[in-house]
Amino acid sequence: MFKKILIANRGEIACRVIKTARRMGIATVAVYSDADRDAVHVEMADEAVHIGPAAAAQSYLVAERIIAACKETGAEAVHPGYGFLSERASFCAALEKEGIVFIGPKPRAIEAMGDKIESKKFANAAKVSTVPGYLGVIEDADHAVRIASDIGYPVMIKASAGGGGKGMRIAWNEAETREGFQSSKNEAKSSFGDDRVFIEKFVVDPRHIEIQVLGDAHGNVIYLGERECSIQRRNQKVVEEAPSPFLDAATRRAMGEQSVALARAVDYQSAGTVEFIVDKDRNFYFLEMNTRLQVEHPVTELVTGIDLVEQMIRVAAGEALAIRQDDVKLNGWAVESRLYAEDPYRNFLPSIGRLSRYRPPAEGRFGDVVVRNDTGVTEGAEISMYYDPMIAKLCTWAPTRLVAIDAMSDALDSFVVDGIEHNIPFLAALMQHPRWREGRLSTAFIAEEYPEGFAPVVPSGEDKQVLAAIALAVELLRRDRLDRLPGRLAPHSGVLKPDWVVRIGDDYLPMTVTAGMISIPLEMDVAVGGAEPITVASDWRPGEPVWKGTIGGRAVSAQLRPVPNALRIAWKGMSVTARAMLPDTAALDRLMPVKLPPDTSKLLLCPMPGMVVSIAVTEGQEVKAGETLAVVEAMKMENVLRADRDLTVSRINAKPGESLAVDAVIMEFA
Repeated sequence: MFKKILIANRGEIACRVIKTARRMGIATVAVYSDADRDAVHVEMADEAVHIGPAAAAQSYLVAERIIAACKETGAEAVHPGYGFLSERASFCAALEKEGIVFIGPKPRAIEAMGDKIESKKFANAAKVSTVPGYLGVIEDADHAVRIASDIGYPVMIKASAGGGGKGMRIAWNEAETREGFQSSKNEAKSSFGDDRVFIEKFVVDPRHIEIQVLGDAHGNVIYLGERECSIQRRNQKVVEEAPSPFLDAATRRAMGEQSVALARAVDYQSAGTVEFIVDKDRNFYFLEMNTRLQVEHPVTELVTGIDLVEQMIRVAAGEALAIRQDDVKLNGWAVESRLYAEDPYRNFLPSIGRLSRYRPPAEGRFGDVVVRNDTGVTEGAEISMYYDPMIAKLCTWAPTRLVAIDAMSDALDSFVVDGIEHNIPFLAALMQHPRWREGRLSTAFIAEEYPEGFAPVVPSGEDKQVLAAIALAVELLRRDRLDRLPGRLAPHSGVLKPDWVVRIGDDYLPMTVTAGMISIPLEMDVAVGGAEPITVASDWRPGEPVWKGTIGGRAVSAQLRPVPNALRIAWKGMSVTARAMLPDTAALDRLMPVKLPPDTSKLLLCPMPGMVVSIAVTEGQEVKAGETLAVVEAMKMENVLRADRDLTVSRINAKPGESLAVDAVIMEFA
């Protein structure tokens, strides 16, 4: 077994590998760029080596610097994680040449399956069912249009190298093919250093289901069940689960056996993933093989009890798999939510900045539920524009799917992140969505269910009662603390005022405290709007960011953030401003004027911090609704900004190559 390994990656996956290596008694070496000097993975590792500037192309993607770090520290092997150099055969070969072991498949397997174009050619030759498409070199946009017309719209334009949803576009017509072809090439070159793309038929309403395989150097290959990865946005996975709620035993076995056959054909020796698209009739088509550890691997680990990183290390060290296919059992259900630094209220645009508060939920086993959080950040860390915007991977396991989903809902409500925008509100709302809970999924789920983008969930009558009860409980404890401060001119009588009003949005909810003592732990009976009283109980203390307790016997976790004269409460995708007041104060509050936000309808504002790639219009130009105005790049993704109505450009304030802050004015309209 290795004595020391180097992790050629950063963030949560570097931390994840270090945890397993530490458990196995293996020393670890981290590498870091200028931007990651104070990163968590650097602190966790036994040693750390600086490898260059913040840009990945000058640090994490430079194979020579990784090899130099191995020689400097005496690392015997390299775990590449995912992304960066993880699927680059030349890197694997360069390590082998230096006598350093690559913890992953051999170069032949990476070359055969890691490249999407070559993998499809290989799969076709092996008579594996694939999606119709064009796998040759695409010369230019005109050639792309001809190919798309021959295949038939809609088509998918995809980068040949890499993954993670980068360099992928769906085109429904000629114009979108031209635009998508160039954007895919640009993103592919920026992310992977390889601008080749291919085009294939886009299967409408497919599910994305993948099979985890594991092979060794002794001819043993097994599959560890499947993962459902259909909840995606812009081809980027958001929520994954294992097993799939859609597959039956026969389909699972057929997909698994086909995946094993494909892995055997290339003498696959490590953990790998064979991805399929599955139609409504459970027909499945080979999509690609990822010759690396997947981001979503924890859900497989949770339902099988198998540590995939450990298996990768053991296989790379020459050990035979100790697991046989008959040993693999799927136990319970696991769900993973990817927490991204992005603003769900601005169409999920990237957000960067410092994590002023980062408080994940407690990890471990709690009764029949397991909570796991894979992360590479801590409070005070900086979310950089140079890398992927993922903050953490929150996972829950339970004996059944709905219990696992409910556990995820509670964990998300307890996950506090401040300082940047993030997608927790969206994930929390998703956990309550009937279609998700019923397992009626496709890769178009988010586009279909949120066609106008995500907006805060509007609380129902019952939900308002819960939110109002939280607001009142917090306010009563706050007032009790003030009433008991030493030095008061007159001692407090200790009498609890029974009548209150809680304002949520434009609604004023009358509330009556019918019984209880205001103390910690708090327990009181409250009637909302004359209804039957409900019991509110909690051991929450002022200043804690998460309120936990029971309301009417229902367990509730909600995030609290103070705002002027009120409280911001986030719960299950809802985000409301609540203010608990005495009735006389509420009567005056109704008379207060409403301040309207400024009119920005004649401005194009930069929706996130980023760099201007191009300006598509000129001053004085008349533009139709839907036409491209500008392209802004952030976190390796190109974001096309389009006109939302017919307009005339009066002034352009930005130019290509310029870095802009969020809400910077790009252009003005007449």
